[in-house]
Amino acid sequence: AIAQLTLVVAIALDEASDMLCIQSTLTNQGDSALDLQWLAAGTLPLPGRCDTVRSFAGQHMQEFMAVTDPLTRSQWRRENRRGRTTQDNWPGAVVTTPGATGDAGLVFGAHLAWSGNSQQTIEWLADGQFQWQLGEWLAPGEGWLAPGASLQSPELLASCSPFGLDGLAANFHTALRQRLAWPGGAMRPRPVHLNTWEGFYFDLAPDKVMALADAAAAVGVERFVVDDGWFHGRHHDRAALGDWWPDEGKFPQGLGPLVDHVTGLGLEFGLWVEPEMVNPDSELFRAHPDWALQVAGRPLLTARNQLVLDISRPEVSAYLFDKISALLSAHAIGYLKWDLNRDLTTAGLADGRAGYRAQVAAAYALMARLRDAHPQVEIESCSGGGGRIDFGVLRHTHRVWVSDCIDALSRVDIQRGFLQFFPPEIMGAHVGSVPAHTTGRSQSLAFAAAVALPGHFGLEFDLRGVDEPSRAELARWIALYKRWRGLLHGGRVWRGDAGDGIVWQAHGDEAANELLLLSYRVAPTSHRYTPALRLTMLDRSARYRLTEVAAGGPAQHWQSAPALDALRSASGLVMDGAWLAEAGMPMPRTKAEVAHIVHLQKL
Repeated sequence: AIAQLTLVVAIALDEASDMLCIQSTLTNQGDSALDLQWLAAGTLPLPGRCDTVRSFAGQHMQEFMAVTDPLTRSQWRRENRRGRTTQDNWPGAVVTTPGATGDAGLVFGAHLAWSGNSQQTIEWLADGQFQWQLGEWLAPGEGWLAPGASLQSPELLASCSPFGLDGLAANFHTALRQRLAWPGGAMRPRPVHLNTWEGFYFDLAPDKVMALADAAAAVGVERFVVDDGWFHGRHHDRAALGDWWPDEGKFPQGLGPLVDHVTGLGLEFGLWVEPEMVNPDSELFRAHPDWALQVAGRPLLTARNQLVLDISRPEVSAYLFDKISALLSAHAIGYLKWDLNRDLTTAGLADGRAGYRAQVAAAYALMARLRDAHPQVEIESCSGGGGRIDFGVLRHTHRVWVSDCIDALSRVDIQRGFLQFFPPEIMGAHVGSVPAHTTGRSQSLAFAAAVALPGHFGLEFDLRGVDEPSRAELARWIALYKRWRGLLHGGRVWRGDAGDGIVWQAHGDEAANELLLLSYRVAPTSHRYTPALRLTMLDRSARYRLTEVAAGGPAQHWQSAPALDALRSASGLVMDGAWLAEAGMPMPRTKAEVAHIVHLQKL
């Protein structure tokens, strides 16, 4: 009554996922305006024995870099002011207690479900305990509340597990699976995906794109996505964003013939868009220069030659809805790759106020409006790669593009970091060009396919120039993905480090009745004999049949030994769970950048 404020904290604990959801709403009950500068979504108490905090840093093409800091009396803080979720200060972290590992020990995790600015702080308290706050970072004036006005925080999701990092990951995976709004109400098997970007970049022409679709269908691709370059005047990244109708020179008959050709092959058709952006060299900007976020008197700063549209303005949102909805109504388009390729700077609204939080809310609203009008459409969240990956945008989307880097060796760490909070079925994971366009490195098709296999599998290169043996090998990997995607997606994920340059992950059911184990040699061996790989999640009282899974290509390893020979045989190798957990599974000696896949069936 004295402060003339009302704070409502909504708290829900989901029994199935052990996930705590907290959201705070502050209302100004006074008769004068209130300048609110910080509103935590929630405050999480942490025991004083917590010793480290693990967060994610990174940059474009280097997402989900794990960073571990000690917890001391000094304040730990991460802050993001880029206007999108961002790669360099992801809004979440994991706090561990001494001795915590991948599958044992008490750990805590929290994530702010928000695609904009954020901050999180862990403070030591006078009683020796810690407290953790997460919330939206508010730019000056964004928390200005008139009498009677309210501000609601984003959702804070938090959980803990006595079963280490993978136990915590399982909680977040379960929670997100409950939140995803799939067309028809349930996820269908994730279709094999081909994206045209690294195959053609902006050089799209109907005959080339149709020929690529023919080649894609022949190897088993199920979804064909035409990336950037299809719309009016788009021949490079310096023009045309905002002009969302087909380029008359590239597609004189519109997109209809291309869509019909792709769908006639039995493939789903998808399209790239970047609705929140505009190029100064565009019909839209020339007609409405005031539609860009800007601060009066300040220069309009471009990044990737583009500005940000103020989509909180009803007329801007309506324009974008009308253009994209018209495409979705006219054609059998089942998928949108929704991109966002720059940070928000000088993000001023028409009245001069900061527009960061308004922009995020408007992006969510535009996605929701399009999905309401076209409920069959799935949306992928892309933002210069992994710049918009969070539980907030995933209220409206169904897949995320984890990184523009498709180098398989780089992807191993990126994807393992991603899996701490997000399940594999939404993880866009592609086999790319050789050498990789982003790093210049080369890996074998088998290694690249094995790294992409546990995610939402896809391709991103020009198949037309691939020789027949490579096409046949690729078709075998696609068939392998189709065979195992039911096991890879929807169950538990375990991750580990076997030492000597080998990391691994296993996907399977909660009771570990069946697992698919993927191990990756990411560095040359320093041992004469490869150490065994311990699988501590297995039932020690059970026996398991282990069978090597191969895509039908040439052997990726050499070394003959009775156990390894049995593993490769049709009948497999039978071992006790206790032995596999404590002594480990025998591993072949291989060169670097080789994958080994084994199916484990509980007997």
